Amino acid sequence: MNRTTWTTADVFAGQGGARTGEGGVMSGNLTLRTTWDGAQAEVRVRYTGTSRWYTLAGSPVPCPSEHDSRQLHQAVVEAVRAGGGATVPQYVRVGRPARTP
Repeated sequence: MNRTTWTTADVFAGQGGARTGEGGVMSGNLTLRTTWDGAQAEVRVRYTGTSRWYTLAGSPVPCPSEHDSRQLHQAVVEAVRAGGGATVPQYVRVGRPARTP
C-alpha cells in the first residue's frame, strides 16, 4: 500500500491550541503531519523539535484521494493556527473539509 505524508513545521497554535487524544490541548510551536493511506487520513501533532507524536482529535478521517488529503492537511494547519481547541475537520462528500465548531 502506498502512503503519502505531508508535514508542516513551525505552526504556532492560536489561543486555545489544538486538542489531542493522548496529550490534551497542545499550544505553542507545533509540527503537523498528515498521512494518507489511500482511504483515510491520519493527522498527528508534536511540539516542534521533539520526537513524540500525538493524534489530533478527530483523526483519522475518511479521505477519498491524495489531492483531498493534501487539502485536508492545509485545513488542519489553518485550524490549528486559529486555535480554539482545534480538531481535524470532518470531510464532506463534495471533497471540502467542513469547519469544526
